[in-house]
Amino acid sequence: MTSSDVNQDQLMRLLVSVARQDRQAFQELYGQIAARMFGLCLKLAGQRELAEEALQEAFIQIWHNAGEYHRDRGTPLGWMMTIARYRTLDLMRARKARQTAGDDCLEHLEDQRAGPLDQSLRHAGSAQLTGCLEELSDAQRDSILLSYYRGFTHDELAEALSSPIGTVKSWVRRGLMALKRCLER
Repeated sequence: MTSSDVNQDQLMRLLVSVARQDRQAFQELYGQIAARMFGLCLKLAGQRELAEEALQEAFIQIWHNAGEYHRDRGTPLGWMMTIARYRTLDLMRARKARQTAGDDCLEHLEDQRAGPLDQSLRHAGSAQLTGCLEELSDAQRDSILLSYYRGFTHDELAEALSSPIGTVKSWVRRGLMALKRCLER
Protein backbone atom coordinates (compact mmCIF):
# COMPACT_ATOMS: atom_id res chain seq x y z
CA MET A 1 0.00 0.00 0.00
CA THR A 2 1.55 3.30 -1.07
CA SER A 3 0.58 6.71 0.16
CA SER A 4 -1.37 7.18 -3.08
CA ASP A 5 -3.37 4.02 -2.23
CA VAL A 6 -4.46 5.61 1.05
CA ASN A 7 -7.25 8.12 0.64
CA GLN A 8 -6.11 11.03 2.78
CA ASP A 9 -9.58 12.59 2.79
CA GLN A 10 -11.09 9.36 4.05
CA LEU A 11 -8.41 9.17 6.79
CA MET A 12 -9.21 12.76 7.72
CA ARG A 13 -12.91 11.94 8.08
CA LEU A 14 -12.04 8.91 10.20
CA LEU A 15 -9.75 10.98 12.44
CA VAL A 16 -12.51 13.53 12.97
CA SER A 17 -14.86 10.70 13.98
CA VAL A 18 -12.22 9.13 16.24
CA ALA A 19 -11.81 12.53 17.94
CA ARG A 20 -15.54 12.20 18.83
CA GLN A 21 -14.78 8.79 20.37
CA ASP A 22 -16.40 6.84 17.48
CA ARG A 23 -15.22 3.25 18.04
CA GLN A 24 -16.41 2.07 14.63
CA ALA A 25 -14.36 4.79 12.93
CA PHE A 26 -11.36 3.83 15.04
CA GLN A 27 -11.74 0.20 14.02
CA GLU A 28 -11.92 1.21 10.35
CA LEU A 29 -8.90 3.49 10.74
CA TYR A 30 -6.99 0.64 12.35
CA GLY A 31 -7.91 -1.70 9.52
CA GLN A 32 -6.66 0.76 6.92
CA ILE A 33 -3.28 1.68 8.38
CA ALA A 34 -2.27 -0.86 11.05
CA ALA A 35 -0.29 -3.09 8.67
CA ARG A 36 1.65 -0.15 7.29
CA MET A 37 2.37 1.26 10.75
CA PHE A 38 3.41 -2.16 12.00
CA GLY A 39 5.84 -2.48 9.09
CA LEU A 40 7.46 0.82 10.09
CA CYS A 41 7.65 -0.20 13.76
CA LEU A 42 9.13 -3.58 12.88
CA LYS A 43 11.69 -2.04 10.54
CA LEU A 44 12.81 0.39 13.24
CA ALA A 45 12.76 -2.00 16.20
CA GLY A 46 13.91 -5.18 14.51
CA GLN A 47 11.91 -7.14 17.10
CA ARG A 48 8.34 -8.28 16.60
CA GLU A 49 7.39 -7.94 20.27
CA LEU A 50 8.69 -4.39 20.52
CA ALA A 51 7.02 -3.45 17.23
CA GLU A 52 3.67 -4.82 18.45
CA GLU A 53 3.98 -2.85 21.67
CA ALA A 54 4.86 0.33 19.78
CA LEU A 55 1.92 -0.14 17.40
CA GLN A 56 -0.47 -0.58 20.32
CA GLU A 57 0.84 2.52 22.07
CA ALA A 58 0.69 4.52 18.84
CA PHE A 59 -2.98 3.66 18.35
CA ILE A 60 -3.73 4.52 21.97
CA GLN A 61 -2.09 7.88 21.40
CA ILE A 62 -4.09 8.36 18.17
CA TRP A 63 -7.32 7.50 20.01
CA HIS A 64 -6.61 10.06 22.73
CA ASN A 65 -5.16 12.80 20.50
CA ALA A 66 -7.10 12.54 17.22
CA GLY A 67 -8.71 15.91 17.93
CA GLU A 68 -5.28 17.55 17.96
CA TYR A 69 -4.56 16.70 14.33
CA HIS A 70 -4.53 19.69 11.95
CA ARG A 71 -3.79 19.74 8.22
CA ASP A 72 -0.76 21.95 8.86
CA ARG A 73 0.87 18.95 10.59
CA GLY A 74 0.98 17.06 7.27
CA THR A 75 -1.22 14.36 5.87
CA PRO A 76 -3.25 12.24 8.30
CA LEU A 77 -1.20 9.19 7.36
CA GLY A 78 2.06 11.10 7.84
CA TRP A 79 0.92 12.33 11.26
CA MET A 80 -0.01 8.82 12.40
CA MET A 81 3.18 7.28 10.99
CA THR A 82 5.18 9.91 12.90
CA ILE A 83 3.40 8.90 16.11
CA ALA A 84 4.26 5.25 15.43
CA ARG A 85 7.87 6.16 14.70
CA TYR A 86 8.32 8.14 17.90
CA ARG A 87 6.58 5.51 20.04
CA THR A 88 8.93 2.87 18.62
CA LEU A 89 12.01 4.98 19.26
CA ASP A 90 10.83 5.81 22.79
CA LEU A 91 10.31 2.12 23.60
CA MET A 92 13.71 1.23 22.15
CA ARG A 93 15.38 3.90 24.32
CA ALA A 94 13.49 2.75 27.40
CA ARG A 95 14.53 -0.87 26.85
CA LYS A 96 18.12 0.12 26.31
CA ALA A 97 18.08 2.19 29.51
CA ARG A 98 16.63 -0.74 31.47
CA GLN A 99 19.25 -3.10 30.04
CA THR A 100 22.04 -0.69 30.83
CA ALA A 101 20.73 -0.22 34.35
CA GLY A 102 20.56 -3.98 34.72
CA ASP A 103 24.16 -4.31 33.56
CA ASP A 104 25.25 -1.64 36.04
CA CYS A 105 23.55 -3.57 38.84
CA LEU A 106 25.56 -6.64 37.93
CA GLU A 107 28.79 -4.75 38.59
CA HIS A 108 27.74 -4.21 42.20
CA LEU A 109 26.23 -7.63 42.77
CA GLU A 110 28.13 -9.66 45.32
CA ASP A 111 27.88 -13.34 46.02
CA GLN A 112 26.53 -13.63 49.55
CA ARG A 113 27.24 -17.37 49.87
CA ALA A 114 29.86 -18.55 52.31
CA GLY A 115 33.33 -18.77 50.83
CA PRO A 116 36.16 -21.15 51.71
CA LEU A 117 37.38 -18.93 54.53
CA ASP A 118 33.88 -18.72 56.03
CA GLN A 119 33.55 -22.49 55.90
CA SER A 120 36.91 -22.83 57.63
CA LEU A 121 35.76 -20.48 60.36
CA ARG A 122 32.69 -22.59 61.03
CA HIS A 123 34.55 -25.91 60.97
CA ALA A 124 37.83 -25.08 62.62
CA GLY A 125 36.77 -22.34 64.97
CA SER A 126 37.70 -18.72 64.85
CA ALA A 127 40.41 -18.96 67.51
CA GLN A 128 42.35 -21.58 65.55
CA LEU A 129 41.97 -19.65 62.32
CA THR A 130 43.07 -16.42 63.95
CA GLY A 131 46.18 -18.18 65.22
CA CYS A 132 46.90 -19.57 61.76
CA LEU A 133 46.38 -16.16 60.14
CA GLU A 134 48.93 -14.68 62.54
CA GLU A 135 51.52 -17.19 61.30
CA LEU A 136 51.24 -15.83 57.75
CA SER A 137 53.32 -12.96 56.43
CA ASP A 138 51.62 -9.57 56.44
CA ALA A 139 51.34 -9.65 52.63
CA GLN A 140 49.75 -13.12 52.61
CA ARG A 141 47.32 -12.26 55.42
CA ASP A 142 46.30 -8.96 53.81
CA SER A 143 45.85 -10.60 50.41
CA ILE A 144 43.64 -13.36 51.80
CA LEU A 145 41.55 -11.08 54.00
CA LEU A 146 40.98 -8.55 51.21
CA SER A 147 40.18 -11.31 48.76
CA TYR A 148 37.76 -13.33 50.89
CA TYR A 149 36.24 -10.72 53.16
CA ARG A 150 36.14 -7.72 50.84
CA GLY A 151 35.73 -9.67 47.59
CA PHE A 152 38.71 -8.10 45.83
CA THR A 153 39.75 -9.57 42.49
CA HIS A 154 43.41 -10.22 41.76
CA ASP A 155 43.57 -6.95 39.80
CA GLU A 156 42.05 -5.02 42.69
CA LEU A 157 44.42 -6.69 45.14
CA ALA A 158 47.42 -5.76 43.01
CA GLU A 159 46.28 -2.15 42.93
CA ALA A 160 45.42 -2.01 46.66
CA LEU A 161 48.72 -3.60 47.70
CA SER A 162 50.78 -1.77 45.06
CA SER A 163 52.28 -5.04 43.85
CA PRO A 164 52.41 -6.93 40.55
CA ILE A 165 49.47 -9.22 39.90
CA GLY A 166 51.65 -12.33 39.74
CA THR A 167 53.07 -11.56 43.18
CA VAL A 168 49.60 -11.05 44.64
CA LYS A 169 48.40 -14.35 43.18
CA SER A 170 51.38 -16.09 44.75
CA TRP A 171 50.69 -14.52 48.16
CA VAL A 172 47.07 -15.71 48.05
CA ARG A 173 47.96 -19.21 46.86
CA ARG A 174 50.84 -19.71 49.32
CA GLY A 175 48.85 -18.15 52.14
CA LEU A 176 45.90 -20.49 51.55
CA MET A 177 48.21 -23.50 51.43
CA ALA A 178 49.80 -22.41 54.72
CA LEU A 179 46.35 -21.89 56.28
CA LYS A 180 45.26 -25.35 55.17
CA ARG A 181 48.37 -26.98 56.69
CA CYS A 182 47.94 -25.04 59.91
CA LEU A 183 44.23 -25.88 60.25
CA GLU A 184 44.84 -29.59 59.58
CA ARG A 185 47.20 -29.86 62.56
